[in-house]
Amino acid sequence: MSGKLLQVVREDGQVEKALEPRLSDAQLKELYKHMLQVRLVDERGMLLQRQGRLGFYISAEGQEAVHVGAGYALEPEDWYYPHYRDPGVGMMRGVTIQEMFHQLYGNRADATHGKQMPNHYSWKDRNVVSVSSPLSTQIPQAVGTAYAMKYRGQRHVAMASFGDGSTSEGDFHVGLNFAAVWKLPCIFLCNNNQWAISVPLSKQTASESIAIKALAYGMEGVRVDGNDVLAVYRASKEAVDRARRGEGPTLIEAVTYRMSSHSSSDDATRYTPKEELEAWKRKDPILRFERYLRNKGVWDQAWADQLREQTNAQVAQAIQLAESQPKPKLGSIVDDVFAERTPQLEEQLADLQRTHPEVE
Repeated sequence: MSGKLLQVVREDGQVEKALEPRLSDAQLKELYKHMLQVRLVDERGMLLQRQGRLGFYISAEGQEAVHVGAGYALEPEDWYYPHYRDPGVGMMRGVTIQEMFHQLYGNRADATHGKQMPNHYSWKDRNVVSVSSPLSTQIPQAVGTAYAMKYRGQRHVAMASFGDGSTSEGDFHVGLNFAAVWKLPCIFLCNNNQWAISVPLSKQTASESIAIKALAYGMEGVRVDGNDVLAVYRASKEAVDRARRGEGPTLIEAVTYRMSSHSSSDDATRYTPKEELEAWKRKDPILRFERYLRNKGVWDQAWADQLREQTNAQVAQAIQLAESQPKPKLGSIVDDVFAERTPQLEEQLADLQRTHPEVE
């Protein structure tokens, strides 16, 4: 493992030719599209929460390159275990903006029937497992899926995405140890955004990096510039290819920054140094990739303007439809708990209907 930070595109948009992935112009523009869509959905989502139209929101601002770059290295059959700043992976697998806003509102059209917090997406048919609020629970879940795929002789991989705060949880260490011992096809993607809510990285670990922890478990570890979508893609593709060959797991530390508060319930200005935030804003992953595309001669301003306009129109339409939908039916509260409703659940539902006759 090298402690050097893998970087393909520098902040000025210039590229290290020897490290540049072989992606077509269409693929490069697709990466940009997904990052921009995440940013635009986030901007509107946070505004809706401030207007009292959503109860809660978590932004991925500044971290778009991490999950978009990593997710682009996966195949549709691979399993993705996200944390709550990874909406782009679902988009890459065909999830519509409308579906996302139904979930944010928790209405009757929401696939999870309002059972999950906003941003806690779940798309079973796209192999994107439900986001969980408790930190790092997705790590051993991904490891278990990887074990099952290896046992069945499948050539798929599982990827678990998490923040730097999750590396302080026991599930992180248990998951990495198990995956390394069994040489499982699992990729661990750490979004090191420097803050675990208000706790800085310096109080999370005494190690010189998170990637170096891979050495203790006997797996590959790589540290990448998390604001460089091509660096994240390159590291992830190499890790995915190793896993498919049966060479075991990889820990990827994507060094990035949370350019917003932890969530709509947090105020990062109370603990984040202003000059630190301003320095990282100049490293904005979307602006950097735009510079790269311009330098490469791929950039089309008319296309970018149209993409922004189309996405904003889709967002506006999605909000309008989501707000017009009724709340989930009361009976849905006891569905999806077991394969069939148990007598106990039926009894509890009857009590609810008796005490809340006004609820459909």
